[in-house]
Amino acid sequence: MSRYTEVHSFVLIAEKGSFAAAALVEGVTPVIMGRRLTALEKRLGVQLMHRSTRGLVLTDLGERYLEKCQQLIQDFDEADASIMVRRQTLTGHLVVSAPASFGRLHVAPHALTFRALYPELALSFNFTDSVVDLVREGYDMAIRIGEVTDPNYVAVRLYPNQRVVCGTPEYFERYGVPRVPEDLARHNCLAFNLQGGQHRGWTFLRDGKRFAVRVRGDLACNDGELLYHWVRAGLGVGWRSTWEIQRELKRGELVTVLDDYALPAYDIQAVYPQQRYLPAKVRYFIDALRNHYHESGYWEGQGVS
Repeated sequence: MSRYTEVHSFVLIAEKGSFAAAALVEGVTPVIMGRRLTALEKRLGVQLMHRSTRGLVLTDLGERYLEKCQQLIQDFDEADASIMVRRQTLTGHLVVSAPASFGRLHVAPHALTFRALYPELALSFNFTDSVVDLVREGYDMAIRIGEVTDPNYVAVRLYPNQRVVCGTPEYFERYGVPRVPEDLARHNCLAFNLQGGQHRGWTFLRDGKRFAVRVRGDLACNDGELLYHWVRAGLGVGWRSTWEIQRELKRGELVTVLDDYALPAYDIQAVYPQQRYLPAKVRYFIDALRNHYHESGYWEGQGVS
């Protein structure tokens, strides 16, 4: 007889109040239920129930043991349910938006394994650095990097991220290491272009207060992946996300500067519209991404081509 059978029988007897009632649920005889309880008590070396002609009464030890066993059975049931749910077939169409570079590197590569699990689910990705309206534009979910303030959206943390100023060791050896953010005025800063060709300022923290530094350089674009390659090539200084450069930092191919002025970490998040019931296709895809991102060594190279 398994320990689980003994424990389950004990809980059933305690909850039903008699061997006969518990036996009826189990589809066995009251004698068998009594033997299971006796076997459990013998194994534990304690009496869990007082038996009398008037019924069954838990001992003090029995009451404490019952509480723990009920929680144990609940945990077993929840574990079984979670596996059974994941065996369900997902159908329909999942539409996902993500920042361009992040989507290509850290969303699209996982589509194949997800599709292998759920071949009847169609996937569509839109990788753009523009912020999309999920409801109006028909998206099931999006990946956002940074704070999500819209109360109509639910944000689920996938992994922490931080913006850092970085460059190659050769660049800093040639042009010097900036000690304060204002020193960036003497460096070739590779900036992200806004509409109209304006540069996005780089934001720092000093004495608990945020401040922006206007940067200048001879190369700018509106493509984060191109900026990443320019920094890798030693063409200047970049303000990049740690998710993008973890491998290069670990290998010493890039180094960070001005770390004392860096903004606090902010999250990579999955975002979806507020709704009463979250579709399984969204929940499963979020879980799949989160599991990938927490694999050992992922950000140091496993997830980057």
